[in-house]
Amino acid sequence: MKKIALLCFAFMMTFVSFAQTKTAVWPEMGTFHELMSSAFHPAEEGNFAPLKEKAADLYRASKLWYSVDVPAEYNLKVTKKTLEQLMIKCNDIWAEVASKTPSNDKLKVMITEAHDLFHKVSGECKKK
Repeated sequence: MKKIALLCFAFMMTFVSFAQTKTAVWPEMGTFHELMSSAFHPAEEGNFAPLKEKAADLYRASKLWYSVDVPAEYNLKVTKKTLEQLMIKCNDIWAEVASKTPSNDKLKVMITEAHDLFHKVSGECKKK
């Protein structure tokens, strides 16, 4: 019984170590993802307040993410280009929010495009 418990514990520790290594490889992705989730999902449901509150932070996080080195498991050229597009899109969102009359319809399209770019980096930009 002790051997089974020890084996389970070793498996769990290996999994936890692996999960921490994957997120630690590119912490800027995790930071951006948290902001994106907290802004995008409410906007999907018609609540634009979180997006409007976090637009500047979303841009800053995208800019920081763009500025750091791309991990080896990602295609450098495609990833950098996509991160640049994401940064520009986040800047556009921030500008729309800062305008005197931000359009929720326009913001929904823009945040959806930014969300799609995020998923492109997190999935499609990885080397096969």
